[in-house]
Amino acid sequence: MSDEETKTLARPAADRATVPIPLATARPTWLGPVLIVGIVLAALNLRPAITSLGALFEETRTGLGMSGTVAGLITSVPALCFAVFGVTAPRLSRRFGPVAVVCAGMAAVAAGLLIRPFASGAAGFLAASALSLAGIALTNVLLPVIVKRYFPDRVGTMTGLYSMALAAGTSLAAAATVPLTGALGGSWRAGLLVWAALAVAAVLLWLPIARAARRADRAVAAGSGASAAVRSDAGPRVARSRTAWALACYFGLQATGAYITMGWLPQIFRDAGVSASAAGVLLAVTMVMGVPLAFVIPGLAGRMKNQGAIAVTLGVFGLTGYLGLYFAPAAGAWAWALLLGVSNCAFPLVITMIGLRAKSPAGVVKLSAFAQSTGYLISIPGPLVIGTLYQHRGGWDLPLALMAGLLVPQIALGVLAGRDRTIEDECGMRD
Repeated sequence: MSDEETKTLARPAADRATVPIPLATARPTWLGPVLIVGIVLAALNLRPAITSLGALFEETRTGLGMSGTVAGLITSVPALCFAVFGVTAPRLSRRFGPVAVVCAGMAAVAAGLLIRPFASGAAGFLAASALSLAGIALTNVLLPVIVKRYFPDRVGTMTGLYSMALAAGTSLAAAATVPLTGALGGSWRAGLLVWAALAVAAVLLWLPIARAARRADRAVAAGSGASAAVRSDAGPRVARSRTAWALACYFGLQATGAYITMGWLPQIFRDAGVSASAAGVLLAVTMVMGVPLAFVIPGLAGRMKNQGAIAVTLGVFGLTGYLGLYFAPAAGAWAWALLLGVSNCAFPLVITMIGLRAKSPAGVVKLSAFAQSTGYLISIPGPLVIGTLYQHRGGWDLPLALMAGLLVPQIALGVLAGRDRTIEDECGMRD
């Protein structure tokens, strides 16, 4: 304990209430570096529960005897869980602190991944999957809050780091699940179970982080007084902010595009005459593009006052990719896959903007929950609508036109969300 902290704690309680202890002073020196590792490890766990199942979905469906309706329900569950459970993050964060909730979220991810391979029926499998997805939803919302709180001067860099880890986890699970399943004897249950090890590792690291953060929070609360804590937790009413709505809708449209790409891009290429194996590689190329760009874009966005130009650029890449798929899907397949991979990096951009459009951790947690929950609700119909259009039209002309058309409002919303303002200013709150 430093001399300054010793002197502060030696004061009478009435005096200490007026001498706030900065968070940076209250927390141990090791917490920052370890927290960086913890954030990366948590981000690595945010998508393997989904993409590992996608790689083995046919085997899982057959093994559990799922009907087509149940199988369709499972593919829609991630976005629904992200929307429903993400709403609870602000209240849980106020009650227990964001670090503790992320730790609990990682525990839920690990528990779900450990349980679902042993499910004997579709209902149990769905429940275990929902448990993992609930943990992912909480972590989705609160990682930007933790970055804002513990690394306020490095929002862009830290957001880029965990966005890159998220993209890497997504790609790794998609690419490695089938080979790992073969190496483990060919059982889909073993292929899904292996990803629980990554989640358990995250829990083991976040437990000491949560304990240290809790002690630091108590020290700050003791030095600042309870009333200040209540005021800081109140935060702005984000539903009154036009910027918050722009971010939420931008989040929803970029998520719609990402889910459509992940779900339908291989089929678009196969219908154009590309082989099944090549179509899978093209999807992997699209996904892998997010790994380096997920680090570069947030860092760039964090140094800019207005991020609208980045949103426009990403949208133009997407429009070019969809136009290419419309006119020459097979001839320029590699180029279109690359362009769409760049366009899908709107996700790290919007996550960065969430951290920049609020002044306080309380504002960030409310904005993150609002933007992500509303955005995931917006994204749910997209893949289903595209699938319906494809089935009834027997081709990709109309679906591709719709995909390209959705990018127009996405670009406009990105420009609005990228303006240099905060939700506190829009809600009339003082610093």
